[in-house]
Amino acid sequence: MEELGLDRPAYFWVVNLSYRGPQGALVEPADLDSVYGTIPDRWLPMAAAARGAGLAEERGGRWYLTPKGADLARRQRAAEREHYATLEPLPRDELSELARLLDAAFQAAANAKEPATRVRTPWAFVYRGEAPPDGSFAQLDVAVSGLLWVRDDCHVAAWRGAGLTGPDLEVLTRVWRNEATDANALAELLPHQRPADVIAALSRLRADGRVEADALRATAGGATLRQRIEDETDRLFFEPWPDEVGRRADWIVLKLSAVNAALA
Repeated sequence: MEELGLDRPAYFWVVNLSYRGPQGALVEPADLDSVYGTIPDRWLPMAAAARGAGLAEERGGRWYLTPKGADLARRQRAAEREHYATLEPLPRDELSELARLLDAAFQAAANAKEPATRVRTPWAFVYRGEAPPDGSFAQLDVAVSGLLWVRDDCHVAAWRGAGLTGPDLEVLTRVWRNEATDANALAELLPHQRPADVIAALSRLRADGRVEADALRATAGGATLRQRIEDETDRLFFEPWPDEVGRRADWIVLKLSAVNAALA
């Protein structure tokens, strides 16, 4: 990457564009803003770095990879697959079976009627590109990555259905998990929100009876709401999975743990 004059964040921004596929990596500006953030156009410095390196360009209010950027994305993807080919965290037959089961779960969840609105799920189909070799780590990678993107869409649907915004949900989640002792510590956990916005979210959550007035702690009602969001996320995510996957759950957990241990 040094030859391109890019820093690490810009590099990952460009690779993220490549997930839209080889057709020019069309991206609306709003696609680059996090639904959990409050800092508008936070991605602009990264975009400027990518444009300055000749990897991306803006045309008509949309972003595209240049030929140079598309070539970089292809080379990055090829290098990734080449590295994956060296990984054998499980015997080939077990790795193939694990990937098959998780990909069946992905396909079922990705094609389910709910959630009706999906932003990240389509990325999974583009990310996998050509079918990876059977029994390869790349095969497991596309299955697990796809499931993560599907769950993102399920989670967004769950908290929107509960009447929350992304920034307020993030604040409530951190409070619910007891991750901060005061507002300043809470703001440090949320760099994609301005400190003033974190304070404002706390005020809204307290006014709604979801965070205690005199402590950084979820009320009983706030905890119930946050758990309900988690339960609805799980319902949307797991309900479409094939019965075979559910029956093999213990084996799947065992083998995924073995994969993690081997990679560590």
